[in-house]
Amino acid sequence: MSVDMLYEKDVTTNYLEGKTIAFIGYGAQGHAQANNLRDSGYKVIIGVRPGESFDNAKTDGFDVYSVADAAKQADWIQMLTPDEVMSDIYKEEVAPYLEAGNVLGFSHGFNVYYKEIVPPADVDVVMMAPKGPGNLCRRTYKEGFGVPALYGYFQDYSGHAEDLAKEFAKGNGGARAGLLKTTFKEETDEDLFGEQNVLMGGVTALIETGFEVLTEAGYSPELAYFEVQHEMKLICDLIYEGGFNKMYQDCSNTSEYGSYVVGPKVINAESKKAMQEALKDIQTGKFAKDFMDDYRAGFPELYKMRERSANSQLSKVGAELRERMPFVAADDKYSTPTND
Repeated sequence: MSVDMLYEKDVTTNYLEGKTIAFIGYGAQGHAQANNLRDSGYKVIIGVRPGESFDNAKTDGFDVYSVADAAKQADWIQMLTPDEVMSDIYKEEVAPYLEAGNVLGFSHGFNVYYKEIVPPADVDVVMMAPKGPGNLCRRTYKEGFGVPALYGYFQDYSGHAEDLAKEFAKGNGGARAGLLKTTFKEETDEDLFGEQNVLMGGVTALIETGFEVLTEAGYSPELAYFEVQHEMKLICDLIYEGGFNKMYQDCSNTSEYGSYVVGPKVINAESKKAMQEALKDIQTGKFAKDFMDDYRAGFPELYKMRERSANSQLSKVGAELRERMPFVAADDKYSTPTND
């Protein structure tokens, strides 16, 4: 089922005017959205626990409060902490101060969809989910456009929840690039599926396996890194700019022919079945339960897998090579995830 893409000219209501918007969290998304909404003319405050994010928000010129104090002052509370800590922060420092008619906003449906957060009946519950990382949202906004965004609502107490979500997306710059309507269920299912099977899990597993095949066959780890990881960005840029057709047009006939012949052998019916099983785990809540159980146990599985990835031959070779390539270095104080 297709949905219409909306742009700035399509968002004409003004229900957000005069509201105090509290951003709970000041990491990559919190920083980007707070600055974008402030630059769009809205009153923005920050609610965050003491630490680096608190200091960053102060440096950027915001009025910064504890989470509870920000929630007390706000008409709109935008929850932008990591998924795993969000429900505890909400229950302890936000829920006690919600008032009838407040807006509770999210940029990912995880906690509401899986009932980690159960909002009261007398507030609007809305979503604005940019389809891009926070730093890109901020940079593109400052350049005069933005990244596309999803908008929707879970609960419409005021009768204007959908308009509120659209206006918030417009304030973040999303309507410059295009807005798509969604639901909390759809956004959560598709977002988790995309991350696990294609954008992160699928891509990293493909790169790691390709690296292993080449190095185990005796090829240079350095050349293997350039072949299967470094060039990935260049290919993805072509796909981003013009789809598969542009990618194929800008590459050789040899590579195009080989991709048609070999690609379906690597990503095949067995791969598709694994993706379908992963989607089922998302839909049933199994993945969310496993993730939250690991978090509540202190993240033993996550930390074990993270350490294994960081100590792989591919990671070590890549780190050594990137040190010689200053043009790929990234240094952004908002790019590291935090728990606030």
